[in-house]
Amino acid sequence: MSEGAYQRLWESSHVILQELLDQEQPLLEPVPYRERQSFQYRLASLYLHYLGLLRRFDTIYDQMVQPQKRRLLRRLLDCVAGRVLELKDELVRADLCENPCLDRVLQDLKLTPADLEVPIPKYFLLEQSTAVRERGLILAKILSRLEPESSQKSFIGMHRTEAIILVQKAERARQGRLRATFMREIRRDEEQDRRIREDGWHKFSQCQAAVTIQKVWKGYLQRKRTQQDRRTEMEFIGMLPSPNQVEHLSIISQACLWEDVRRLRQVEKEEEFQAAMVKAHDSLAETEGPDMKEKMKEQIRQWFIECHDLTGRFPDYPDASSGGSYSIFADKTPEQVRMELEMQVQENKKKEQEKSNEKGKDEKKKNKKGKEEKAKKGEVDAVLQVLPSKCIPMISAGHEEYLNTWKNQCESIQPSQNYDSETLREEKRKEVELEIRIQVDELMRQELRNLRLVVDKEEERPLRAPKKTPGKKTGRKKEKDLTPNRSVESLYEELVISGLLRKSESVALKDYVGDFLYLGSALSLAKKLPMPSLFDIRQNVALYAVLRLGSPDIHAMAPLIRSILLVGPCGMGKKMLVKAVCTETGANLFDLSPGNLLGKYPGRNGAQMMVHIVFKVARLLQPSVIWIGNAEKNFYKKIPKEDREMDPKRIKKDLTKALRLLTPGDRVMLIGTTSQPQLAEIRGLCRVYERILFMPRPDYASRYGHILQAIQSVLSERRFLQLSKRPLVACEFLGQLAKLDPVYREEEESLKKTIGGNVWSSAGKGAGNHQEMHLGPSHLISLRVGACKDHRGIRSPLTGTSRPHWARRA
Repeated sequence: MSEGAYQRLWESSHVILQELLDQEQPLLEPVPYRERQSFQYRLASLYLHYLGLLRRFDTIYDQMVQPQKRRLLRRLLDCVAGRVLELKDELVRADLCENPCLDRVLQDLKLTPADLEVPIPKYFLLEQSTAVRERGLILAKILSRLEPESSQKSFIGMHRTEAIILVQKAERARQGRLRATFMREIRRDEEQDRRIREDGWHKFSQCQAAVTIQKVWKGYLQRKRTQQDRRTEMEFIGMLPSPNQVEHLSIISQACLWEDVRRLRQVEKEEEFQAAMVKAHDSLAETEGPDMKEKMKEQIRQWFIECHDLTGRFPDYPDASSGGSYSIFADKTPEQVRMELEMQVQENKKKEQEKSNEKGKDEKKKNKKGKEEKAKKGEVDAVLQVLPSKCIPMISAGHEEYLNTWKNQCESIQPSQNYDSETLREEKRKEVELEIRIQVDELMRQELRNLRLVVDKEEERPLRAPKKTPGKKTGRKKEKDLTPNRSVESLYEELVISGLLRKSESVALKDYVGDFLYLGSALSLAKKLPMPSLFDIRQNVALYAVLRLGSPDIHAMAPLIRSILLVGPCGMGKKMLVKAVCTETGANLFDLSPGNLLGKYPGRNGAQMMVHIVFKVARLLQPSVIWIGNAEKNFYKKIPKEDREMDPKRIKKDLTKALRLLTPGDRVMLIGTTSQPQLAEIRGLCRVYERILFMPRPDYASRYGHILQAIQSVLSERRFLQLSKRPLVACEFLGQLAKLDPVYREEEESLKKTIGGNVWSSAGKGAGNHQEMHLGPSHLISLRVGACKDHRGIRSPLTGTSRPHWARRA
């Protein structure tokens, strides 16, 4: 696609964005609970449209070259991703299910399951490539020092290119020897024919001539076949590329070449834009700065005089934290100042009226108590309402910027995708004005002090500090740094040496193969709880982990999720998903599995120091993933004899404290994996892990993942070339299929019973049985989000009210 095509795609995307912004306002209005299905449908439709918009913005941002447009696209891309995560959270709260069924919405919108796939922005890895490469080199250097010297002497490593050249030399030598043998035989035959011709020429009969011609023709055909077989052999051993491969490689190389050219152009245009910003800032500060400064001074002096004439005293100058003169000065006239004073008088009168109306508050309190009693009896209907969004204001601001700046701009003005100088100067003019205003405020504060001393004969009045509400603590509790004198490099090396920081294997999230659940809505209508599919697991991992860890802006806007627990039988790909999260985001992988902690950091304070160092390095080298395998061991009900030596519960308290200190700016996530949650104390497990994802056996639609794995292992390239002589038989696949670990039905049922029953009883204790509530493992998260305040009922995650009889269903 050309640059103009992406410009048209950008324009159409903003048309869709305007429609979505128009649909946001009705969602803020409360909806009765009886209309829950229509409310869920509207949420799901909006969620799918924002997913498509995220995919569009990701494509445009990756292909666009113009630096100013890319900055706006980046903000819109992050904000839309944040809104997708907010809507996912709202869907969970509305449906009381971690995996809401969207097949009916997909069908109505004429979309496919591919449109439900969560797009991972390409800039995640592009911007992290340099840091990931440097960390990889440092990690490899540390690991190389740990290898014993004997192993280094016994085996000398060889580069792959050198090994290929060595194999090619040996193969060419073998072929040369064979070719010399063939040529020796050919020369011998030619010598015999020459001797026969020298002995005497005689006439051939018709039969002899036919046989001679046949020999020549058959020799020609055989030489052609031999040449073709030789070429096939060379292609098979990788010495020559196949014709299809040559064409395919040429197309790929050409595409990669254009992609590299586009990346270079993006970097060049960005560097030009950075230099132009510095130049424009210096030029405006030199040419327009003095005039701005004098104009601000005159306006502020005039404001001093007008306020003194009206009130008889000079005003208080606001401090820098409240914005300085910008917060109160906007070309105000004396009439506006007079109106502000009158407003203050009216506010004082309102305060007096409020004091006189204190008597009526007692009656209101009585009415509130009566309503609460009715709510407990189930007489008040609950309502559904979407929480206020952090992303919508920023999306609206970006959309307005596009409409005002870029919508009507002709593309012929920048055919080479250079920056727009007028737009740049306008942006820098605001920055220069803000910088000059800070300087002017300092000068005018001193001038105001002098005026008060000369005119009013009074000292400067101290500004009143804001009143602090007693009993409320501001901010979060800071963690005590146990390693204040240690550098990050030394802590990093210590974790690598101790085996707590590992090199993650490269695994793409798309390699976790699983299909969509096409009958989820039908099962729900039949009052059968649909189990999550592998597609749902892949989607939730992308939403809860990859999108949040990939960008600091998305992490700050999205609802905070600190930890995830993957629960499922062995062989379901839990570790694979952990590696995929690290690969897609370029995150560090820390291993705090109980089996990995044996003999490390002993003593009472050892566990505290270990957890502190891990979380400190994880925060300083974001993004980071802290993995705990066999997570149930940290919360054993009763520690088995074979595990008492490792003391698996020793980091339990420190882990909980460290997680609480994570804020929206910390791209650190704890991911636990377990196949035996029934051995753990469920209440403690739920207190640490905020999202628990159940991974069932592959269904019929997702079973082809293991089948494909078996076929690929059997049908190697060598076996594929042998098909004409030796056809495939079914018994060849039995060996590979037998190597796959089975998931027994009893094991899965035990997991479902543990997650669905025990967690329900711990989250909503005394509220009833999970089967009565038609809830199961996929509803686990919502139950934990809406845990009851007391034992009289379940606290609704949507309204905050106690859910009465209408929550129960067959």
